[in-house]
Amino acid sequence: MSSCSVSAPKTPADFRSAAEVFKALGNPNRLLLLDALGQGERCVADLTSLVGLDISTVSNHLSVLRKIGMVKDERRGTQVFYSLRKACLSNLFCCLDEFQACDE
Repeated sequence: MSSCSVSAPKTPADFRSAAEVFKALGNPNRLLLLDALGQGERCVADLTSLVGLDISTVSNHLSVLRKIGMVKDERRGTQVFYSLRKACLSNLFCCLDEFQACDE
């Protein structure tokens, strides 16, 4: 699923990893975390206050996003900082904004 050009017919198996990504994105708190990370690197404490959930819940959400390859983490002393693995993820929110604008 790396390009939008015409290719050979696909099967459901070709979309398993994409389905896992969409499953992970099905949580509004994870979307909020990704949106915040689209504006730059953040530490877990900042993300926790942004989302308004306890640190273990936010860490769990970040772990899900890390497992599917959307975010990366870097430990600095006692703090862990998260950032997007690919800047193009910010385009996801632009697309969603356009999609939602169509409903108005």
